[in-house]
Amino acid sequence: MSELITAELVDLDLSAETKSEAARSLAERMVSAGRVTDLDGFLADVAAREAQMPTGLDGGIGIPHCRSEHVTAPTLAFGRSRRGIDFGAADGPADLVFLIAAPAGADDDHLAILSSLARRLMDPGFTDALRAEADPAVAAALVRGEEAPATAPEPAEAATEKTATAERTAAKPFRIVAVTSCPTGIAHTYMAAESLEAAARAQGVVLDVETQGSAGFERLDPAVIAAADAVIWAHDVDVREKGRFGGKPVVDTGVKAGINRPAELIAEARAKAERGEISGIAEDGAGPAEGTGGPSGPSGHFGVRLRTYLMSGVSYMVPFVAAGGLLIALSFAIGGYEIAGAKSVADHFVWGESASWAALLNQIGTAAFGFLVPVLAGYIAYGMADRPALVPGFVGGAIALTIDAGFLGGLVAGLLAGAAVMAIQRVKVHPTLRGIMPVLVIPLLASIAVGFLMFIVVGKPIASLQNALTDWLNGLSGSNAVILGVVLGLMMCFDMGGPLNKVAYAFAVGGLADPTPGSLKVMAAVMAAGMVPPLAMALATTLRRGLFTRTERENGRAAWVLGASFITEGAIPFAAADPLRVIPSVMAGGAVTGALSMAFGCTLRAPHGGVFVVPLIGEPFLYLLAIAVGTAVSTALVVVLKGMRRTPGSGAPAEDGPAVAVAA
Repeated sequence: MSELITAELVDLDLSAETKSEAARSLAERMVSAGRVTDLDGFLADVAAREAQMPTGLDGGIGIPHCRSEHVTAPTLAFGRSRRGIDFGAADGPADLVFLIAAPAGADDDHLAILSSLARRLMDPGFTDALRAEADPAVAAALVRGEEAPATAPEPAEAATEKTATAERTAAKPFRIVAVTSCPTGIAHTYMAAESLEAAARAQGVVLDVETQGSAGFERLDPAVIAAADAVIWAHDVDVREKGRFGGKPVVDTGVKAGINRPAELIAEARAKAERGEISGIAEDGAGPAEGTGGPSGPSGHFGVRLRTYLMSGVSYMVPFVAAGGLLIALSFAIGGYEIAGAKSVADHFVWGESASWAALLNQIGTAAFGFLVPVLAGYIAYGMADRPALVPGFVGGAIALTIDAGFLGGLVAGLLAGAAVMAIQRVKVHPTLRGIMPVLVIPLLASIAVGFLMFIVVGKPIASLQNALTDWLNGLSGSNAVILGVVLGLMMCFDMGGPLNKVAYAFAVGGLADPTPGSLKVMAAVMAAGMVPPLAMALATTLRRGLFTRTERENGRAAWVLGASFITEGAIPFAAADPLRVIPSVMAGGAVTGALSMAFGCTLRAPHGGVFVVPLIGEPFLYLLAIAVGTAVSTALVVVLKGMRRTPGSGAPAEDGPAVAVAA
């Protein structure tokens, strides 16, 4: 770790009062050391990571960290605060702050070194030595591992209890396998692993951990998994290849629980094993799967789990929508709308005729679009119960199309399929049957159950509801259409690619499976509103450069293209850096654009493409006007709100000189 931290990167009297001030103070040392090229850009990345999950740990530790393109080499800065800084830990402020900076393309060797530091933070001897040290150079050496502080001796009674525990488990130790992972994969992943390992040693439990972080992913030996009595998943991202752990009791929780409550997790795993509880994850009889497994069952209340299931289906559906929709749109551009009624190109294709090529594109796109509802249903079920749920999910989605239940039918079919598989997986079976359960028994029984429910029980009511929704959309006019446009615009711009954005988008593309005038208006409003956030940020950085950092101005140039292409996520860097000003501004503009698009009666047959599909838009000039007005509204608001907080010399980027006050 010699190149990661030096005495110049240590502040033993950190005077910051907030976590943002602490990050800035330590980051300034990184800039002085030539490790960070853009202070504000790097701090925006740190803030975005902090927004995902607080980085405070029990024991008075804060570990803000991120990957950033503004970092030249893996770097660590250490600060010690006398008064403590709130990093969101349950036990109070942190007095030891470690700012970890990794380049966007950091190599595994450096990240492995950073992970070793994360593990050492679980050692009280190490943290006590850092609290007592008065020399920055020695503190840096401690962090580098050049002087390994001795761990405080255990109390006699604790040692006696550990010995007794070991004796009780000597005949047959309880075995656990664990997986730890976090979104960045630099710190929490390895700290949770170390914490679980330490707790297991204290209880005489044999524990093997698989860290699915950025410093490599080495699979646990299948024999080790097979010998385990229970499984612990301490994770904030999907567990990879989770089918390997099928047929065992599973404790599924967040990564911070692995750090803060390891003994409780181990006790819970032991209790589940004693009760004979088996996970709802099907056992993968063929060994490790290729690629990444399905999303792990989310923890939390029902609303959180339901959102995760639905977003799983939508995320897999979007590529079919984009590819199929754009092919259909391109066919209309070449051959006109009447090309949809052309004969099959398998029998009537002529190389030299543009109509044949238009028909070819249309029929390929239509074939892709035909998978929209089955894929949605299949991957909702997959998000709930992994691969055994794919077959009943796809079957339920296909039935939804057969009975004209449409997009809503696909949603319900996916949830029914996942629930059916989860119910079957709870049935205890003889070990000899576990190998055929996920590939034969579960898909067969679940498909029968879903088919019966969709054909006989719920299918027709859902189809009636779908038809009523279609009639309602077709009948929208006047104020009702405007109100719907406002709601869709707000949803598209609130989280810019997040759950609300995806719900609005899924609502729009669901109508394209069986397009009507009303559904085409909804699609137009959704895409128009989704273009506003990046376009507004691009315009604002052009008109009021002094209100933005150099990094934001660079992002602003890219945002022109992203906004024009209907990539709402182009505004995320601005929202992460200043959410209270940016998000309300873009929501206002999106609402205006959605309302105007609906009021103008604009229609759209393509689910993606931005300005590149304007020729396919009904009322194209009014459509562009709606986008322009919404962009102007958002730009004006964000400039005013940012200008109100600026005072001369208070906040301009260093490279721009004194800040310029902007009057509201």
